[in-house]
Amino acid sequence: MLRLTPILIAIAYAVCAYYFSVWRTHKELDAKSTTMKDPDLEGLCLDMAAVLDVPRIKVNIYEIDPVNGLAAPDGRIFITRGFFEKYRAGQVSAAELASVIAHELGHVALGHSRRRVIDFSGQNALRVALSMVLGRIIPGIGVYIASMLTSLLAARISRTDEYAADEYASALLTKAGIGTDGQKSLFLKLDNLTGAGGRPLAWTASHPATQERIAAIEANEAKWNTTKLP
Repeated sequence: MLRLTPILIAIAYAVCAYYFSVWRTHKELDAKSTTMKDPDLEGLCLDMAAVLDVPRIKVNIYEIDPVNGLAAPDGRIFITRGFFEKYRAGQVSAAELASVIAHELGHVALGHSRRRVIDFSGQNALRVALSMVLGRIIPGIGVYIASMLTSLLAARISRTDEYAADEYASALLTKAGIGTDGQKSLFLKLDNLTGAGGRPLAWTASHPATQERIAAIEANEAKWNTTKLP
């Protein structure tokens, strides 16, 4: 029984972390968000909604400064105030911001937004369990090894999800008549928009490298030109 204690503790921690994370995220977004109102963006959202056969796509403004998009576990789509202000200042086009919305819709449609909360809780549980085990086997550095291993796992899962959401967005934007030019041009701007400096090593980054994402989109477009669009 004692041998199972770290695993049981980790499972209990994961369950508690999952429910707390969902509750905290929902409360934070409710308190700090407003409905996006912009005629040009709303028009592009209607084009995408027609493809998805839904009445409308509601987008919310998350009132924080960092430049980002977010798909909440409950399926709501958010653009940060910082990102929206870049658009209003002319640094980001309507088509580029629409590509962010399409990308976040991809996370929702593919189940990433809800699963990520579970994954995050599970990864924390794994980190706790590994820390307990490795901490006994390799005192002093076992905890750091456990943290590194779980971070690598999380980064790999995240990169896979990003490619999948990019592909979904490309298909949606193409079918809606918006095209992928804005999607690709935005990737080239992201580092400057977000104030990011040097990128971390590719195998530890949570998002794929810019040129790799663009190459994947162009590879999908080449495939769609010879086959039926998904």
